[in-house]
Amino acid sequence: MRKTTLALIGAMMASLPGCASYKPVPPAFHAVLNQPYHLDSGDVLRVTVFEQAGLTNAYPVDKAGYIAFPLVGSVPARGRTPQQLEATIADRLRGGYLRDPNVTVQVDQYRPFFIMGEVTTGGQYTYVPGMTVQKAVAIAGGFTPRAEQESVDITRQVGGRILTGRVLTSDPIVPGDTLYIRERWL
Repeated sequence: MRKTTLALIGAMMASLPGCASYKPVPPAFHAVLNQPYHLDSGDVLRVTVFEQAGLTNAYPVDKAGYIAFPLVGSVPARGRTPQQLEATIADRLRGGYLRDPNVTVQVDQYRPFFIMGEVTTGGQYTYVPGMTVQKAVAIAGGFTPRAEQESVDITRQVGGRILTGRVLTSDPIVPGDTLYIRERWL
């Protein structure tokens, strides 16, 4: 009996460091949900230059964070809002190409999110605005029988920093998030 009790206490003590390393999500983790969308690699943008059909097209943001735009070359997009990118493209076109360009930038396709762990089919999936953790899990084929279904770990880039936090399955996700579905303890 004494050996069993000591073994149980030892097992509980060994699991404490894992619990102690978990920290609640910082406020910036959820604040990003209320900020304007910032572009990054993997986004595909619909750039419209009115009355210039040859310039109006879909442009992907490359791995370096730039779009290759006709006439003006590489334009930095990473970390900018679509409105900021509109102004940059218009300024560059104004510099010797068009007199008064009217430019709009819209996100045509958001960068993907990633899901792994205790889901049927982990991987990379297309983000849809308004997506929650539950919807992401459904797209990945649902939880496995061993999955912790109350909360998940999300890794998110916020202001150039990588943050990881544990959230409820009803929480929204953003493009580029990595979701990890943990195994539940029985």
